Amino acid sequence: MQHVIIVIHLMLVLALIGVVLLQRSEGGGLGIGSTGGFMTSRGTANVLTRATAILAGLFFVTSLMLSVLAGINRKPTSILQGGQSAPTAPSAPAPLGGGGGGGLLNQLQGGQAPAAPTAPSGPQVPQSK
Repeated sequence: MQHVIIVIHLMLVLALIGVVLLQRSEGGGLGIGSTGGFMTSRGTANVLTRATAILAGLFFVTSLMLSVLAGINRKPTSILQGGQSAPTAPSAPAPLGGGGGGGLLNQLQGGQAPAAPTAPSGPQVPQSK
């Protein structure tokens, strides 16, 4: 359904661009200002103005339909996909100058020594020896 409306929307866009470019320009910049054609300039202006208004209305309707269709299946998602619950409050910072070793990074992490790296659970990349 959405693909059909997108195709109709794009055809309306192209038609609207064409109709706007066909309209008589006040400055005559396109060179098609007041040449005698199959209709008088007043009749052409009325037809092109009416066609522009109709195409603009249809463009507006298809835009609204596309936005409604895009919002139907939208479900609220979380930025954090890890399944964490509410954020926890930070604990009191350890004194930077002393106590319990390791360095500044370990002191900022709460004084814990770095744990040994665990084996990854996914597939392994072959390594040359």
